[in-house]
Amino acid sequence: MNAARDAAASQHYPQGALYVVATPIGNLADISLRALHVLQLADLIACEDTRHTQALLRAYGIDKAPAQWLAVHQHNEAQLAQDVVARLRQGQRVAYASDAGTPAVSDPGARLAAAVREAGLRAVPLPGPSSLTTLLSVAGAVADDGAFVFEGFLPAKAGERQAAVARLAQECRPVVLLEAPHRIEALARSLAALADRPVTLGRELTKQHEELAGMACADLAGWLAADAQRSRGEFALVLHATQRPRQDADALRVLALLLQELPLKSAVKLAAGITGAPRNELYQAALKLKSDGAQPA
Repeated sequence: MNAARDAAASQHYPQGALYVVATPIGNLADISLRALHVLQLADLIACEDTRHTQALLRAYGIDKAPAQWLAVHQHNEAQLAQDVVARLRQGQRVAYASDAGTPAVSDPGARLAAAVREAGLRAVPLPGPSSLTTLLSVAGAVADDGAFVFEGFLPAKAGERQAAVARLAQECRPVVLLEAPHRIEALARSLAALADRPVTLGRELTKQHEELAGMACADLAGWLAADAQRSRGEFALVLHATQRPRQDADALRVLALLLQELPLKSAVKLAAGITGAPRNELYQAALKLKSDGAQPA
């Protein structure tokens, strides 16, 4: 703890502020010195699960009195956000931590931070572990513009999940997904529709049994089935960037002709039905044709 104090204590930590603290996703050594200092300094620890975070803090030698804990999770976050705001107005320092990783990224915390900012109070980020950036850093899933999409957990229901995968098939940027062990095999079966699109899977990231594997989406279900151990743990996946298909010239010609007679949305719908071209791409093309006042050759 002396190292945390020596490294972090020179910074000012204002009272009446919410400190959003990223905590390890598996490896206890990944906590930041600044996070340790703030967790010691905080008047109140708000967290997703008090039992989990109490055990985490005790691993670092930090003990808080029972009155210094408040459970703030997805079912009560909107309600208890006002309790936190009241504490901040009293000048307390409140630290918020989710069970693992960075709060508000597929975890509670966003509503709390929004309520604090709407009250005119300060929310201070303490960056640290995150499964999505951890996997992206080693996946080599590069888009030309450096962009990526964070999709998180796909729907649990099979039909809704299949629809989401069909939508992602049109997304050419890298896509980050998260999944739980009891649903990873169903997700793999759905992703098989993406055929030879590369995917990188990270299992139990930062933990003792961490595993990274890259393959085609069509091979993911078979890879999981080959070893029962591979379906255990928490998962992050990256669908790699794919080359954007060139828009079919015939589809653009059809679109341009329809735009001469129909409203934009109707023209796009009919052009997609006639040519099979993706509706979202035709919509963007229609906007450009309208703004340019031009037609394709």
